[in-house]
Amino acid sequence: QARLVESGGGSVQVGGSLQLSCTYSRLPLSSNHVGWFRQTPGKEREGVAVMRFDTGRTVIADSVKGRFTISPDNAKNTIHLLMSDVNVEDSGMYYCAAGWLDGSRNLLSPDSYTYWGQGTQVTITS
Repeated sequence: QARLVESGGGSVQVGGSLQLSCTYSRLPLSSNHVGWFRQTPGKEREGVAVMRFDTGRTVIADSVKGRFTISPDNAKNTIHLLMSDVNVEDSGMYYCAAGWLDGSRNLLSPDSYTYWGQGTQVTITS
């Protein structure tokens, strides 16, 4: 059974940096995308940054573009999310997800992904 485990969450001050990690295992060979999503109470889950496994092509949400970077560590089956210059709106539960997406799917839509981790909490303090 596919498994994704997030780590690295915590509390950081506005303007600071934080790196999240997602270690995945037993993903179906057909899975071609992996990404990070976040959710705050009362809001819908939203895509933050996603990456295609074979090409490394990334898609970054406008709200975090220039501040967040998604990168792979293929030797460790891990995906990192480096969060820089964070603000209070970046607080939330961050989830890692993976799945198979064809060209017609919205890569940043949570509905496009099949396999999910349990999440890691990020709190930005002012």
